[in-house]
Amino acid sequence: MSAEAGSGSGKTLVFLVGPPAVGKMTVGRELSRLTGLPLYHNHVSIEAVLPVFGFGDPAFNRLVTMQRREMIREVALSELPGLIFTFVWAFAAPGELEYVRKLVDPFEAEGGRVVYAELWADLDTRLARNESPSRLDAKSSKRDVAASRAHLIEAESKWRFDSGGRFPLGPHLRVDNSSLTPTEAARRIIDGLALRTLASEG
Repeated sequence: MSAEAGSGSGKTLVFLVGPPAVGKMTVGRELSRLTGLPLYHNHVSIEAVLPVFGFGDPAFNRLVTMQRREMIREVALSELPGLIFTFVWAFAAPGELEYVRKLVDPFEAEGGRVVYAELWADLDTRLARNESPSRLDAKSSKRDVAASRAHLIEAESKWRFDSGGRFPLGPHLRVDNSSLTPTEAARRIIDGLALRTLASEG
């Protein structure tokens, strides 16, 4: 069993970031299975609001942010051991760092430990993963595959999703999961960030 670094509350928030369709949710599920930390992937909040307010609507932005921040805060106040949360971080976008800090502040305020795992894969790999059944099943807004593909390509041209080794927060681990299985990627994160695993996984 890996030893987790100590923190005030003993809780850990694994902030799992990476570009669209890199496999955050899939790797997050494996992390959850191996560590026992529940997974709250970012599209849970997105899909809950989309039927009423569209992308970019101020109400959409407020409601999604509120859900994410409150979920993280409630976990910090609960008996749970922590949380895995996924996020697409556009590193050069104005306000992104402040947004992340706004999300993690309630967890750190309760003495929890926040660690950052960054996934990366090349664009061709991500375009293939964009059409995977598990992604389409969990994310109804991605089921128009042509539109989702076009959005992914457009986002790639506009934003920088790779920290390039200049990650602004820590502890941080970058994993290229282009050719890794989800389990292999999850185990690298566990080892690299000293996360506890379930006793049954050893």
